Amino acid sequence: MEVEEEKIKQTKWKRRSSSSSSSSKSSSCLINNLDDGCLMHIFSFLPPIPDRYNTALVCHRWLFLACHPRLWLRVERSVKDRLEEPGVFPDIETAVAAARPGDTILIAAGGRHLASNIQIKKRLCLIGGGELPDETTLFCSRASDSALELLSTCKLANLTVKAELGCCLLHRNGRLTIEGCVLQCESNPLDHLSCPIVSTASAQTVFPSSVKCSKDGVSVFRTRIEGGAKAVLTSGDLTLQRVRVIYARTSIFFWFDVEHQ
Repeated sequence: MEVEEEKIKQTKWKRRSSSSSSSSKSSSCLINNLDDGCLMHIFSFLPPIPDRYNTALVCHRWLFLACHPRLWLRVERSVKDRLEEPGVFPDIETAVAAARPGDTILIAAGGRHLASNIQIKKRLCLIGGGELPDETTLFCSRASDSALELLSTCKLANLTVKAELGCCLLHRNGRLTIEGCVLQCESNPLDHLSCPIVSTASAQTVFPSSVKCSKDGVSVFRTRIEGGAKAVLTSGDLTLQRVRVIYARTSIFFWFDVEHQ
């Protein structure tokens, strides 16, 4: 009798273990049972860096969906063979012109991307494709007023913006968010004319009642600011507020807001 009872227990344990393993396998594969459109919609809610970027490392299917042009556009400066692919552009100005409101533009690391007086009039997110902001540089020549002129709510992340003369970013209106970037004004005898961020936003800006938008302002997070007469120059109704500075060994990182009082 004892032997029979032990056999019964063993068979029950095997059934439980097999059922649990099968259930765990099925549960782990549930997300892969979704179609491509549904998975891509889920990926669209992830922050581009690092979450959406990390999903591309899971498998070939997720790589295809995570890098799909519907989720973000790409600027590939040096690879001419890939320019025929949908969503790949040779420069930032072309990518901005082709983008739709809400798109994310991933700018390839390596080399310098020319950015001179590029106007952004729609809600976009520009992200550097390197591990560090120093690996993706937007360069503004001396003949230009600014690298980027922002006339809508935008976000810049993981980028280095260099300006020889003038300003790196010219903020006209909308909400500008700068996160993990480097803003550099080249040192020259005309340093007093240079400024990393210039804001001309005014409280008098009038928007249609049907358009919902956030208040004009600039928010800076964990950003290095180098050169220029001052970090921020305002000629409208915005003022510098909530400044926080962290001194590292080789650089200084800033957190601050530029908003209406």
